Amino acid sequence: MVEQADPGVASVARPVAPGAGGGRRGRVLSGLAVVVAGGLAFHRVVPNSPGRVGSLLESFLPWVGVLVVVLLVVALVRRSAVALVAVLLPVGVWVHLFGGLLLPAEAADGPGLVVVQHNVSDENRDPAGTARALIEAGADLVALEELVDPQMAAYEKALARDYPHHVVRGTVGLWSKYPLSGARLVDIKPPSIEEGWSRGVRAVVRSPYGDVAAYVAHLPSVRVGAGGLASQRRDESAALLGRAIADESVETVILLGDLNGAVEDRGLRPLTSRLNVAERGFALSFPAAFPVARIDQVMARSAVVGHIRTLPATGSDHLPVVARVVLPGHR
Repeated sequence: MVEQADPGVASVARPVAPGAGGGRRGRVLSGLAVVVAGGLAFHRVVPNSPGRVGSLLESFLPWVGVLVVVLLVVALVRRSAVALVAVLLPVGVWVHLFGGLLLPAEAADGPGLVVVQHNVSDENRDPAGTARALIEAGADLVALEELVDPQMAAYEKALARDYPHHVVRGTVGLWSKYPLSGARLVDIKPPSIEEGWSRGVRAVVRSPYGDVAAYVAHLPSVRVGAGGLASQRRDESAALLGRAIADESVETVILLGDLNGAVEDRGLRPLTSRLNVAERGFALSFPAAFPVARIDQVMARSAVVGHIRTLPATGSDHLPVVARVVLPGHR
C-alpha cells in the first residue's frame, strides 16, 4: 500500500526565495559603500571634536582606499550586483581625490629647481652618509631638519663642495647651489612652548631664473592617543607660518619642511590654503621602516610643484623626498 503524505506536514514547509540572504548582504554592503563614499567626499564636514577626529581622518584619508578595495572584493565574492554598483561610488570619489597622484611624472618642461627635503633625525648615527645620499639626488636646494650638535659639523663638511651656500637657524637649515641673501629666523613657536625653540628659517635664493624665497620649517609633533589627535601646537605653528608666507614680499615662494601632517589635514589649512601642493606622487615618508604618512612636504606660491617622490632610506626615521618646482613663466 502506498502511504499518502500528510497534508498538514506539507503545509508547514515554506519555500525560501533564492538569493534572499545574499540580497540582505548586498544591501548592507551598499550601505557601507555609501557611508565610505560620504566620508571621502565630505571629510571637511566631519566634526573635529572631540579629539580632532576630522584631522585624524584627513591625516590618513588616502588609506580609506584600502577599505574600498575590501568592499569591492566582498561584493565580488558575494556576487551581489547591487553592492558592486554601490562600491563604484567610493571608487569614483577616491580616484577623483587621489587618482592624479598616481599618474607618472610629466616630462620636464623648462627651467626649474630640484629640491630635497629631509628630516635627518637628531639620533642619526651616520650624518655624513646621509649627506652623501642626498647629494646623489642632484638637487639645487637641500632642506634639513633636526640638526643638532655634533652632527651639524658633519653635514656642513659633507655638503660644502656641492652646496657652497647655506644658512642654519636653530635646528633647521637650507643648503643651496646658488647664492643666498636675506636669511632670517622665522618665528613659528607656539605660545605654550618655552624659549629656545627655533624651527623656521627663510632665505632668498638668487637662482638663474629669478629670486625665490625659500622657507624651511619643522612644525611640532602630533600624537595619537585615547583622547584622539593631539595637534594644537602644530596647528598654532602652521598658522604662524602661514602668516609669515602671506607677508613675504618676494612673489615666488618654496616651502620645504616636516609639517607633521598631510596636506588634507584641516589643521594645516592656514598654511596650505596659501600654497600649491604636489600634482603627482604620494611620497609616504614616515616612518622610514614602513612609511604610511605623508608629512614631509614641498609646496610653492607662484610656482608649480611637479612630481614628488621618496629617496632611499638614510640613517633617519624619515625618508627624504625630492621634487621639481617649475618657476613662473617657465612651464
